Amino acid sequence: MPRQAISRPIRIASWNINSVRLRLANVARFAAEFQPDVLCLQETKAGDDVFPDAALAEIGFTHRAFKGDKGYNGVAILSKIPFTEKRYESFGGIDHSRHLAVTLEGGVELHDFYVPAGGDIPDAAANPKFAHKLQFVADMTAWCKRRRDPAARRILVGDLNIAPLEHDVWSHKQLLKVVSHTPVEVAAMEKLIATGEWVDSARRFTPATEKLYSWWSYRSPNWDIADKGRRLDHIWVSPALAGGLKAVETPRGPRGWEVASDHVPVIATIAL
Repeated sequence: MPRQAISRPIRIASWNINSVRLRLANVARFAAEFQPDVLCLQETKAGDDVFPDAALAEIGFTHRAFKGDKGYNGVAILSKIPFTEKRYESFGGIDHSRHLAVTLEGGVELHDFYVPAGGDIPDAAANPKFAHKLQFVADMTAWCKRRRDPAARRILVGDLNIAPLEHDVWSHKQLLKVVSHTPVEVAAMEKLIATGEWVDSARRFTPATEKLYSWWSYRSPNWDIADKGRRLDHIWVSPALAGGLKAVETPRGPRGWEVASDHVPVIATIAL
């Protein structure tokens, strides 16, 4: 495909939907209100045989790719823009549905990831789920190293389940021993970013000194007032695309919708 195939900036969104069938109405509402050209979902919780493919086509996503497991995990890429080369890889030594990639018009690789949450105990020896998470991120880092190419046009999105910066969490001090913000996870993500030469798009527009969240626990009924959030959802771009970043939004509104996911979407506007 010629690179000039996409002549305008496009809107790419990433959202852990926490069951696409349960929250199909929210997907439709989001599509209508925020007009994404591409919507990458995580935790779809739908095997491929029950994925609501036809309903998502009716919403306006004429191009769709999905890979799911029954009742958990699952990723999907929904697009109004044609894409090719649907593919996926396994990370962390377990063949769960946690990665999906397509090539958009213009030769841009789009990778959708759902990194394991890691359980509650931040100790790889005592908690196999945490060990799996660390191995998953290490495999992503090795994958980036193998594919390093300064000219590559790539976008990586997803629920990466790590809040790497001090102001990506409501309390840096109190969350240092809580899975998602522990020093070992942060170090693993920093290595991943450096190896892949990724640009953290959200922090291009919201300084690292300002609080920014994309997830609020269901355990807090007054989530908006308490505001004890974490930034677990990310959109990264390769250096070749960084100059095309126009805006990044993390709208809080969808967290307050009926039957809401505990995550909100992240939306990047990018000139490709």
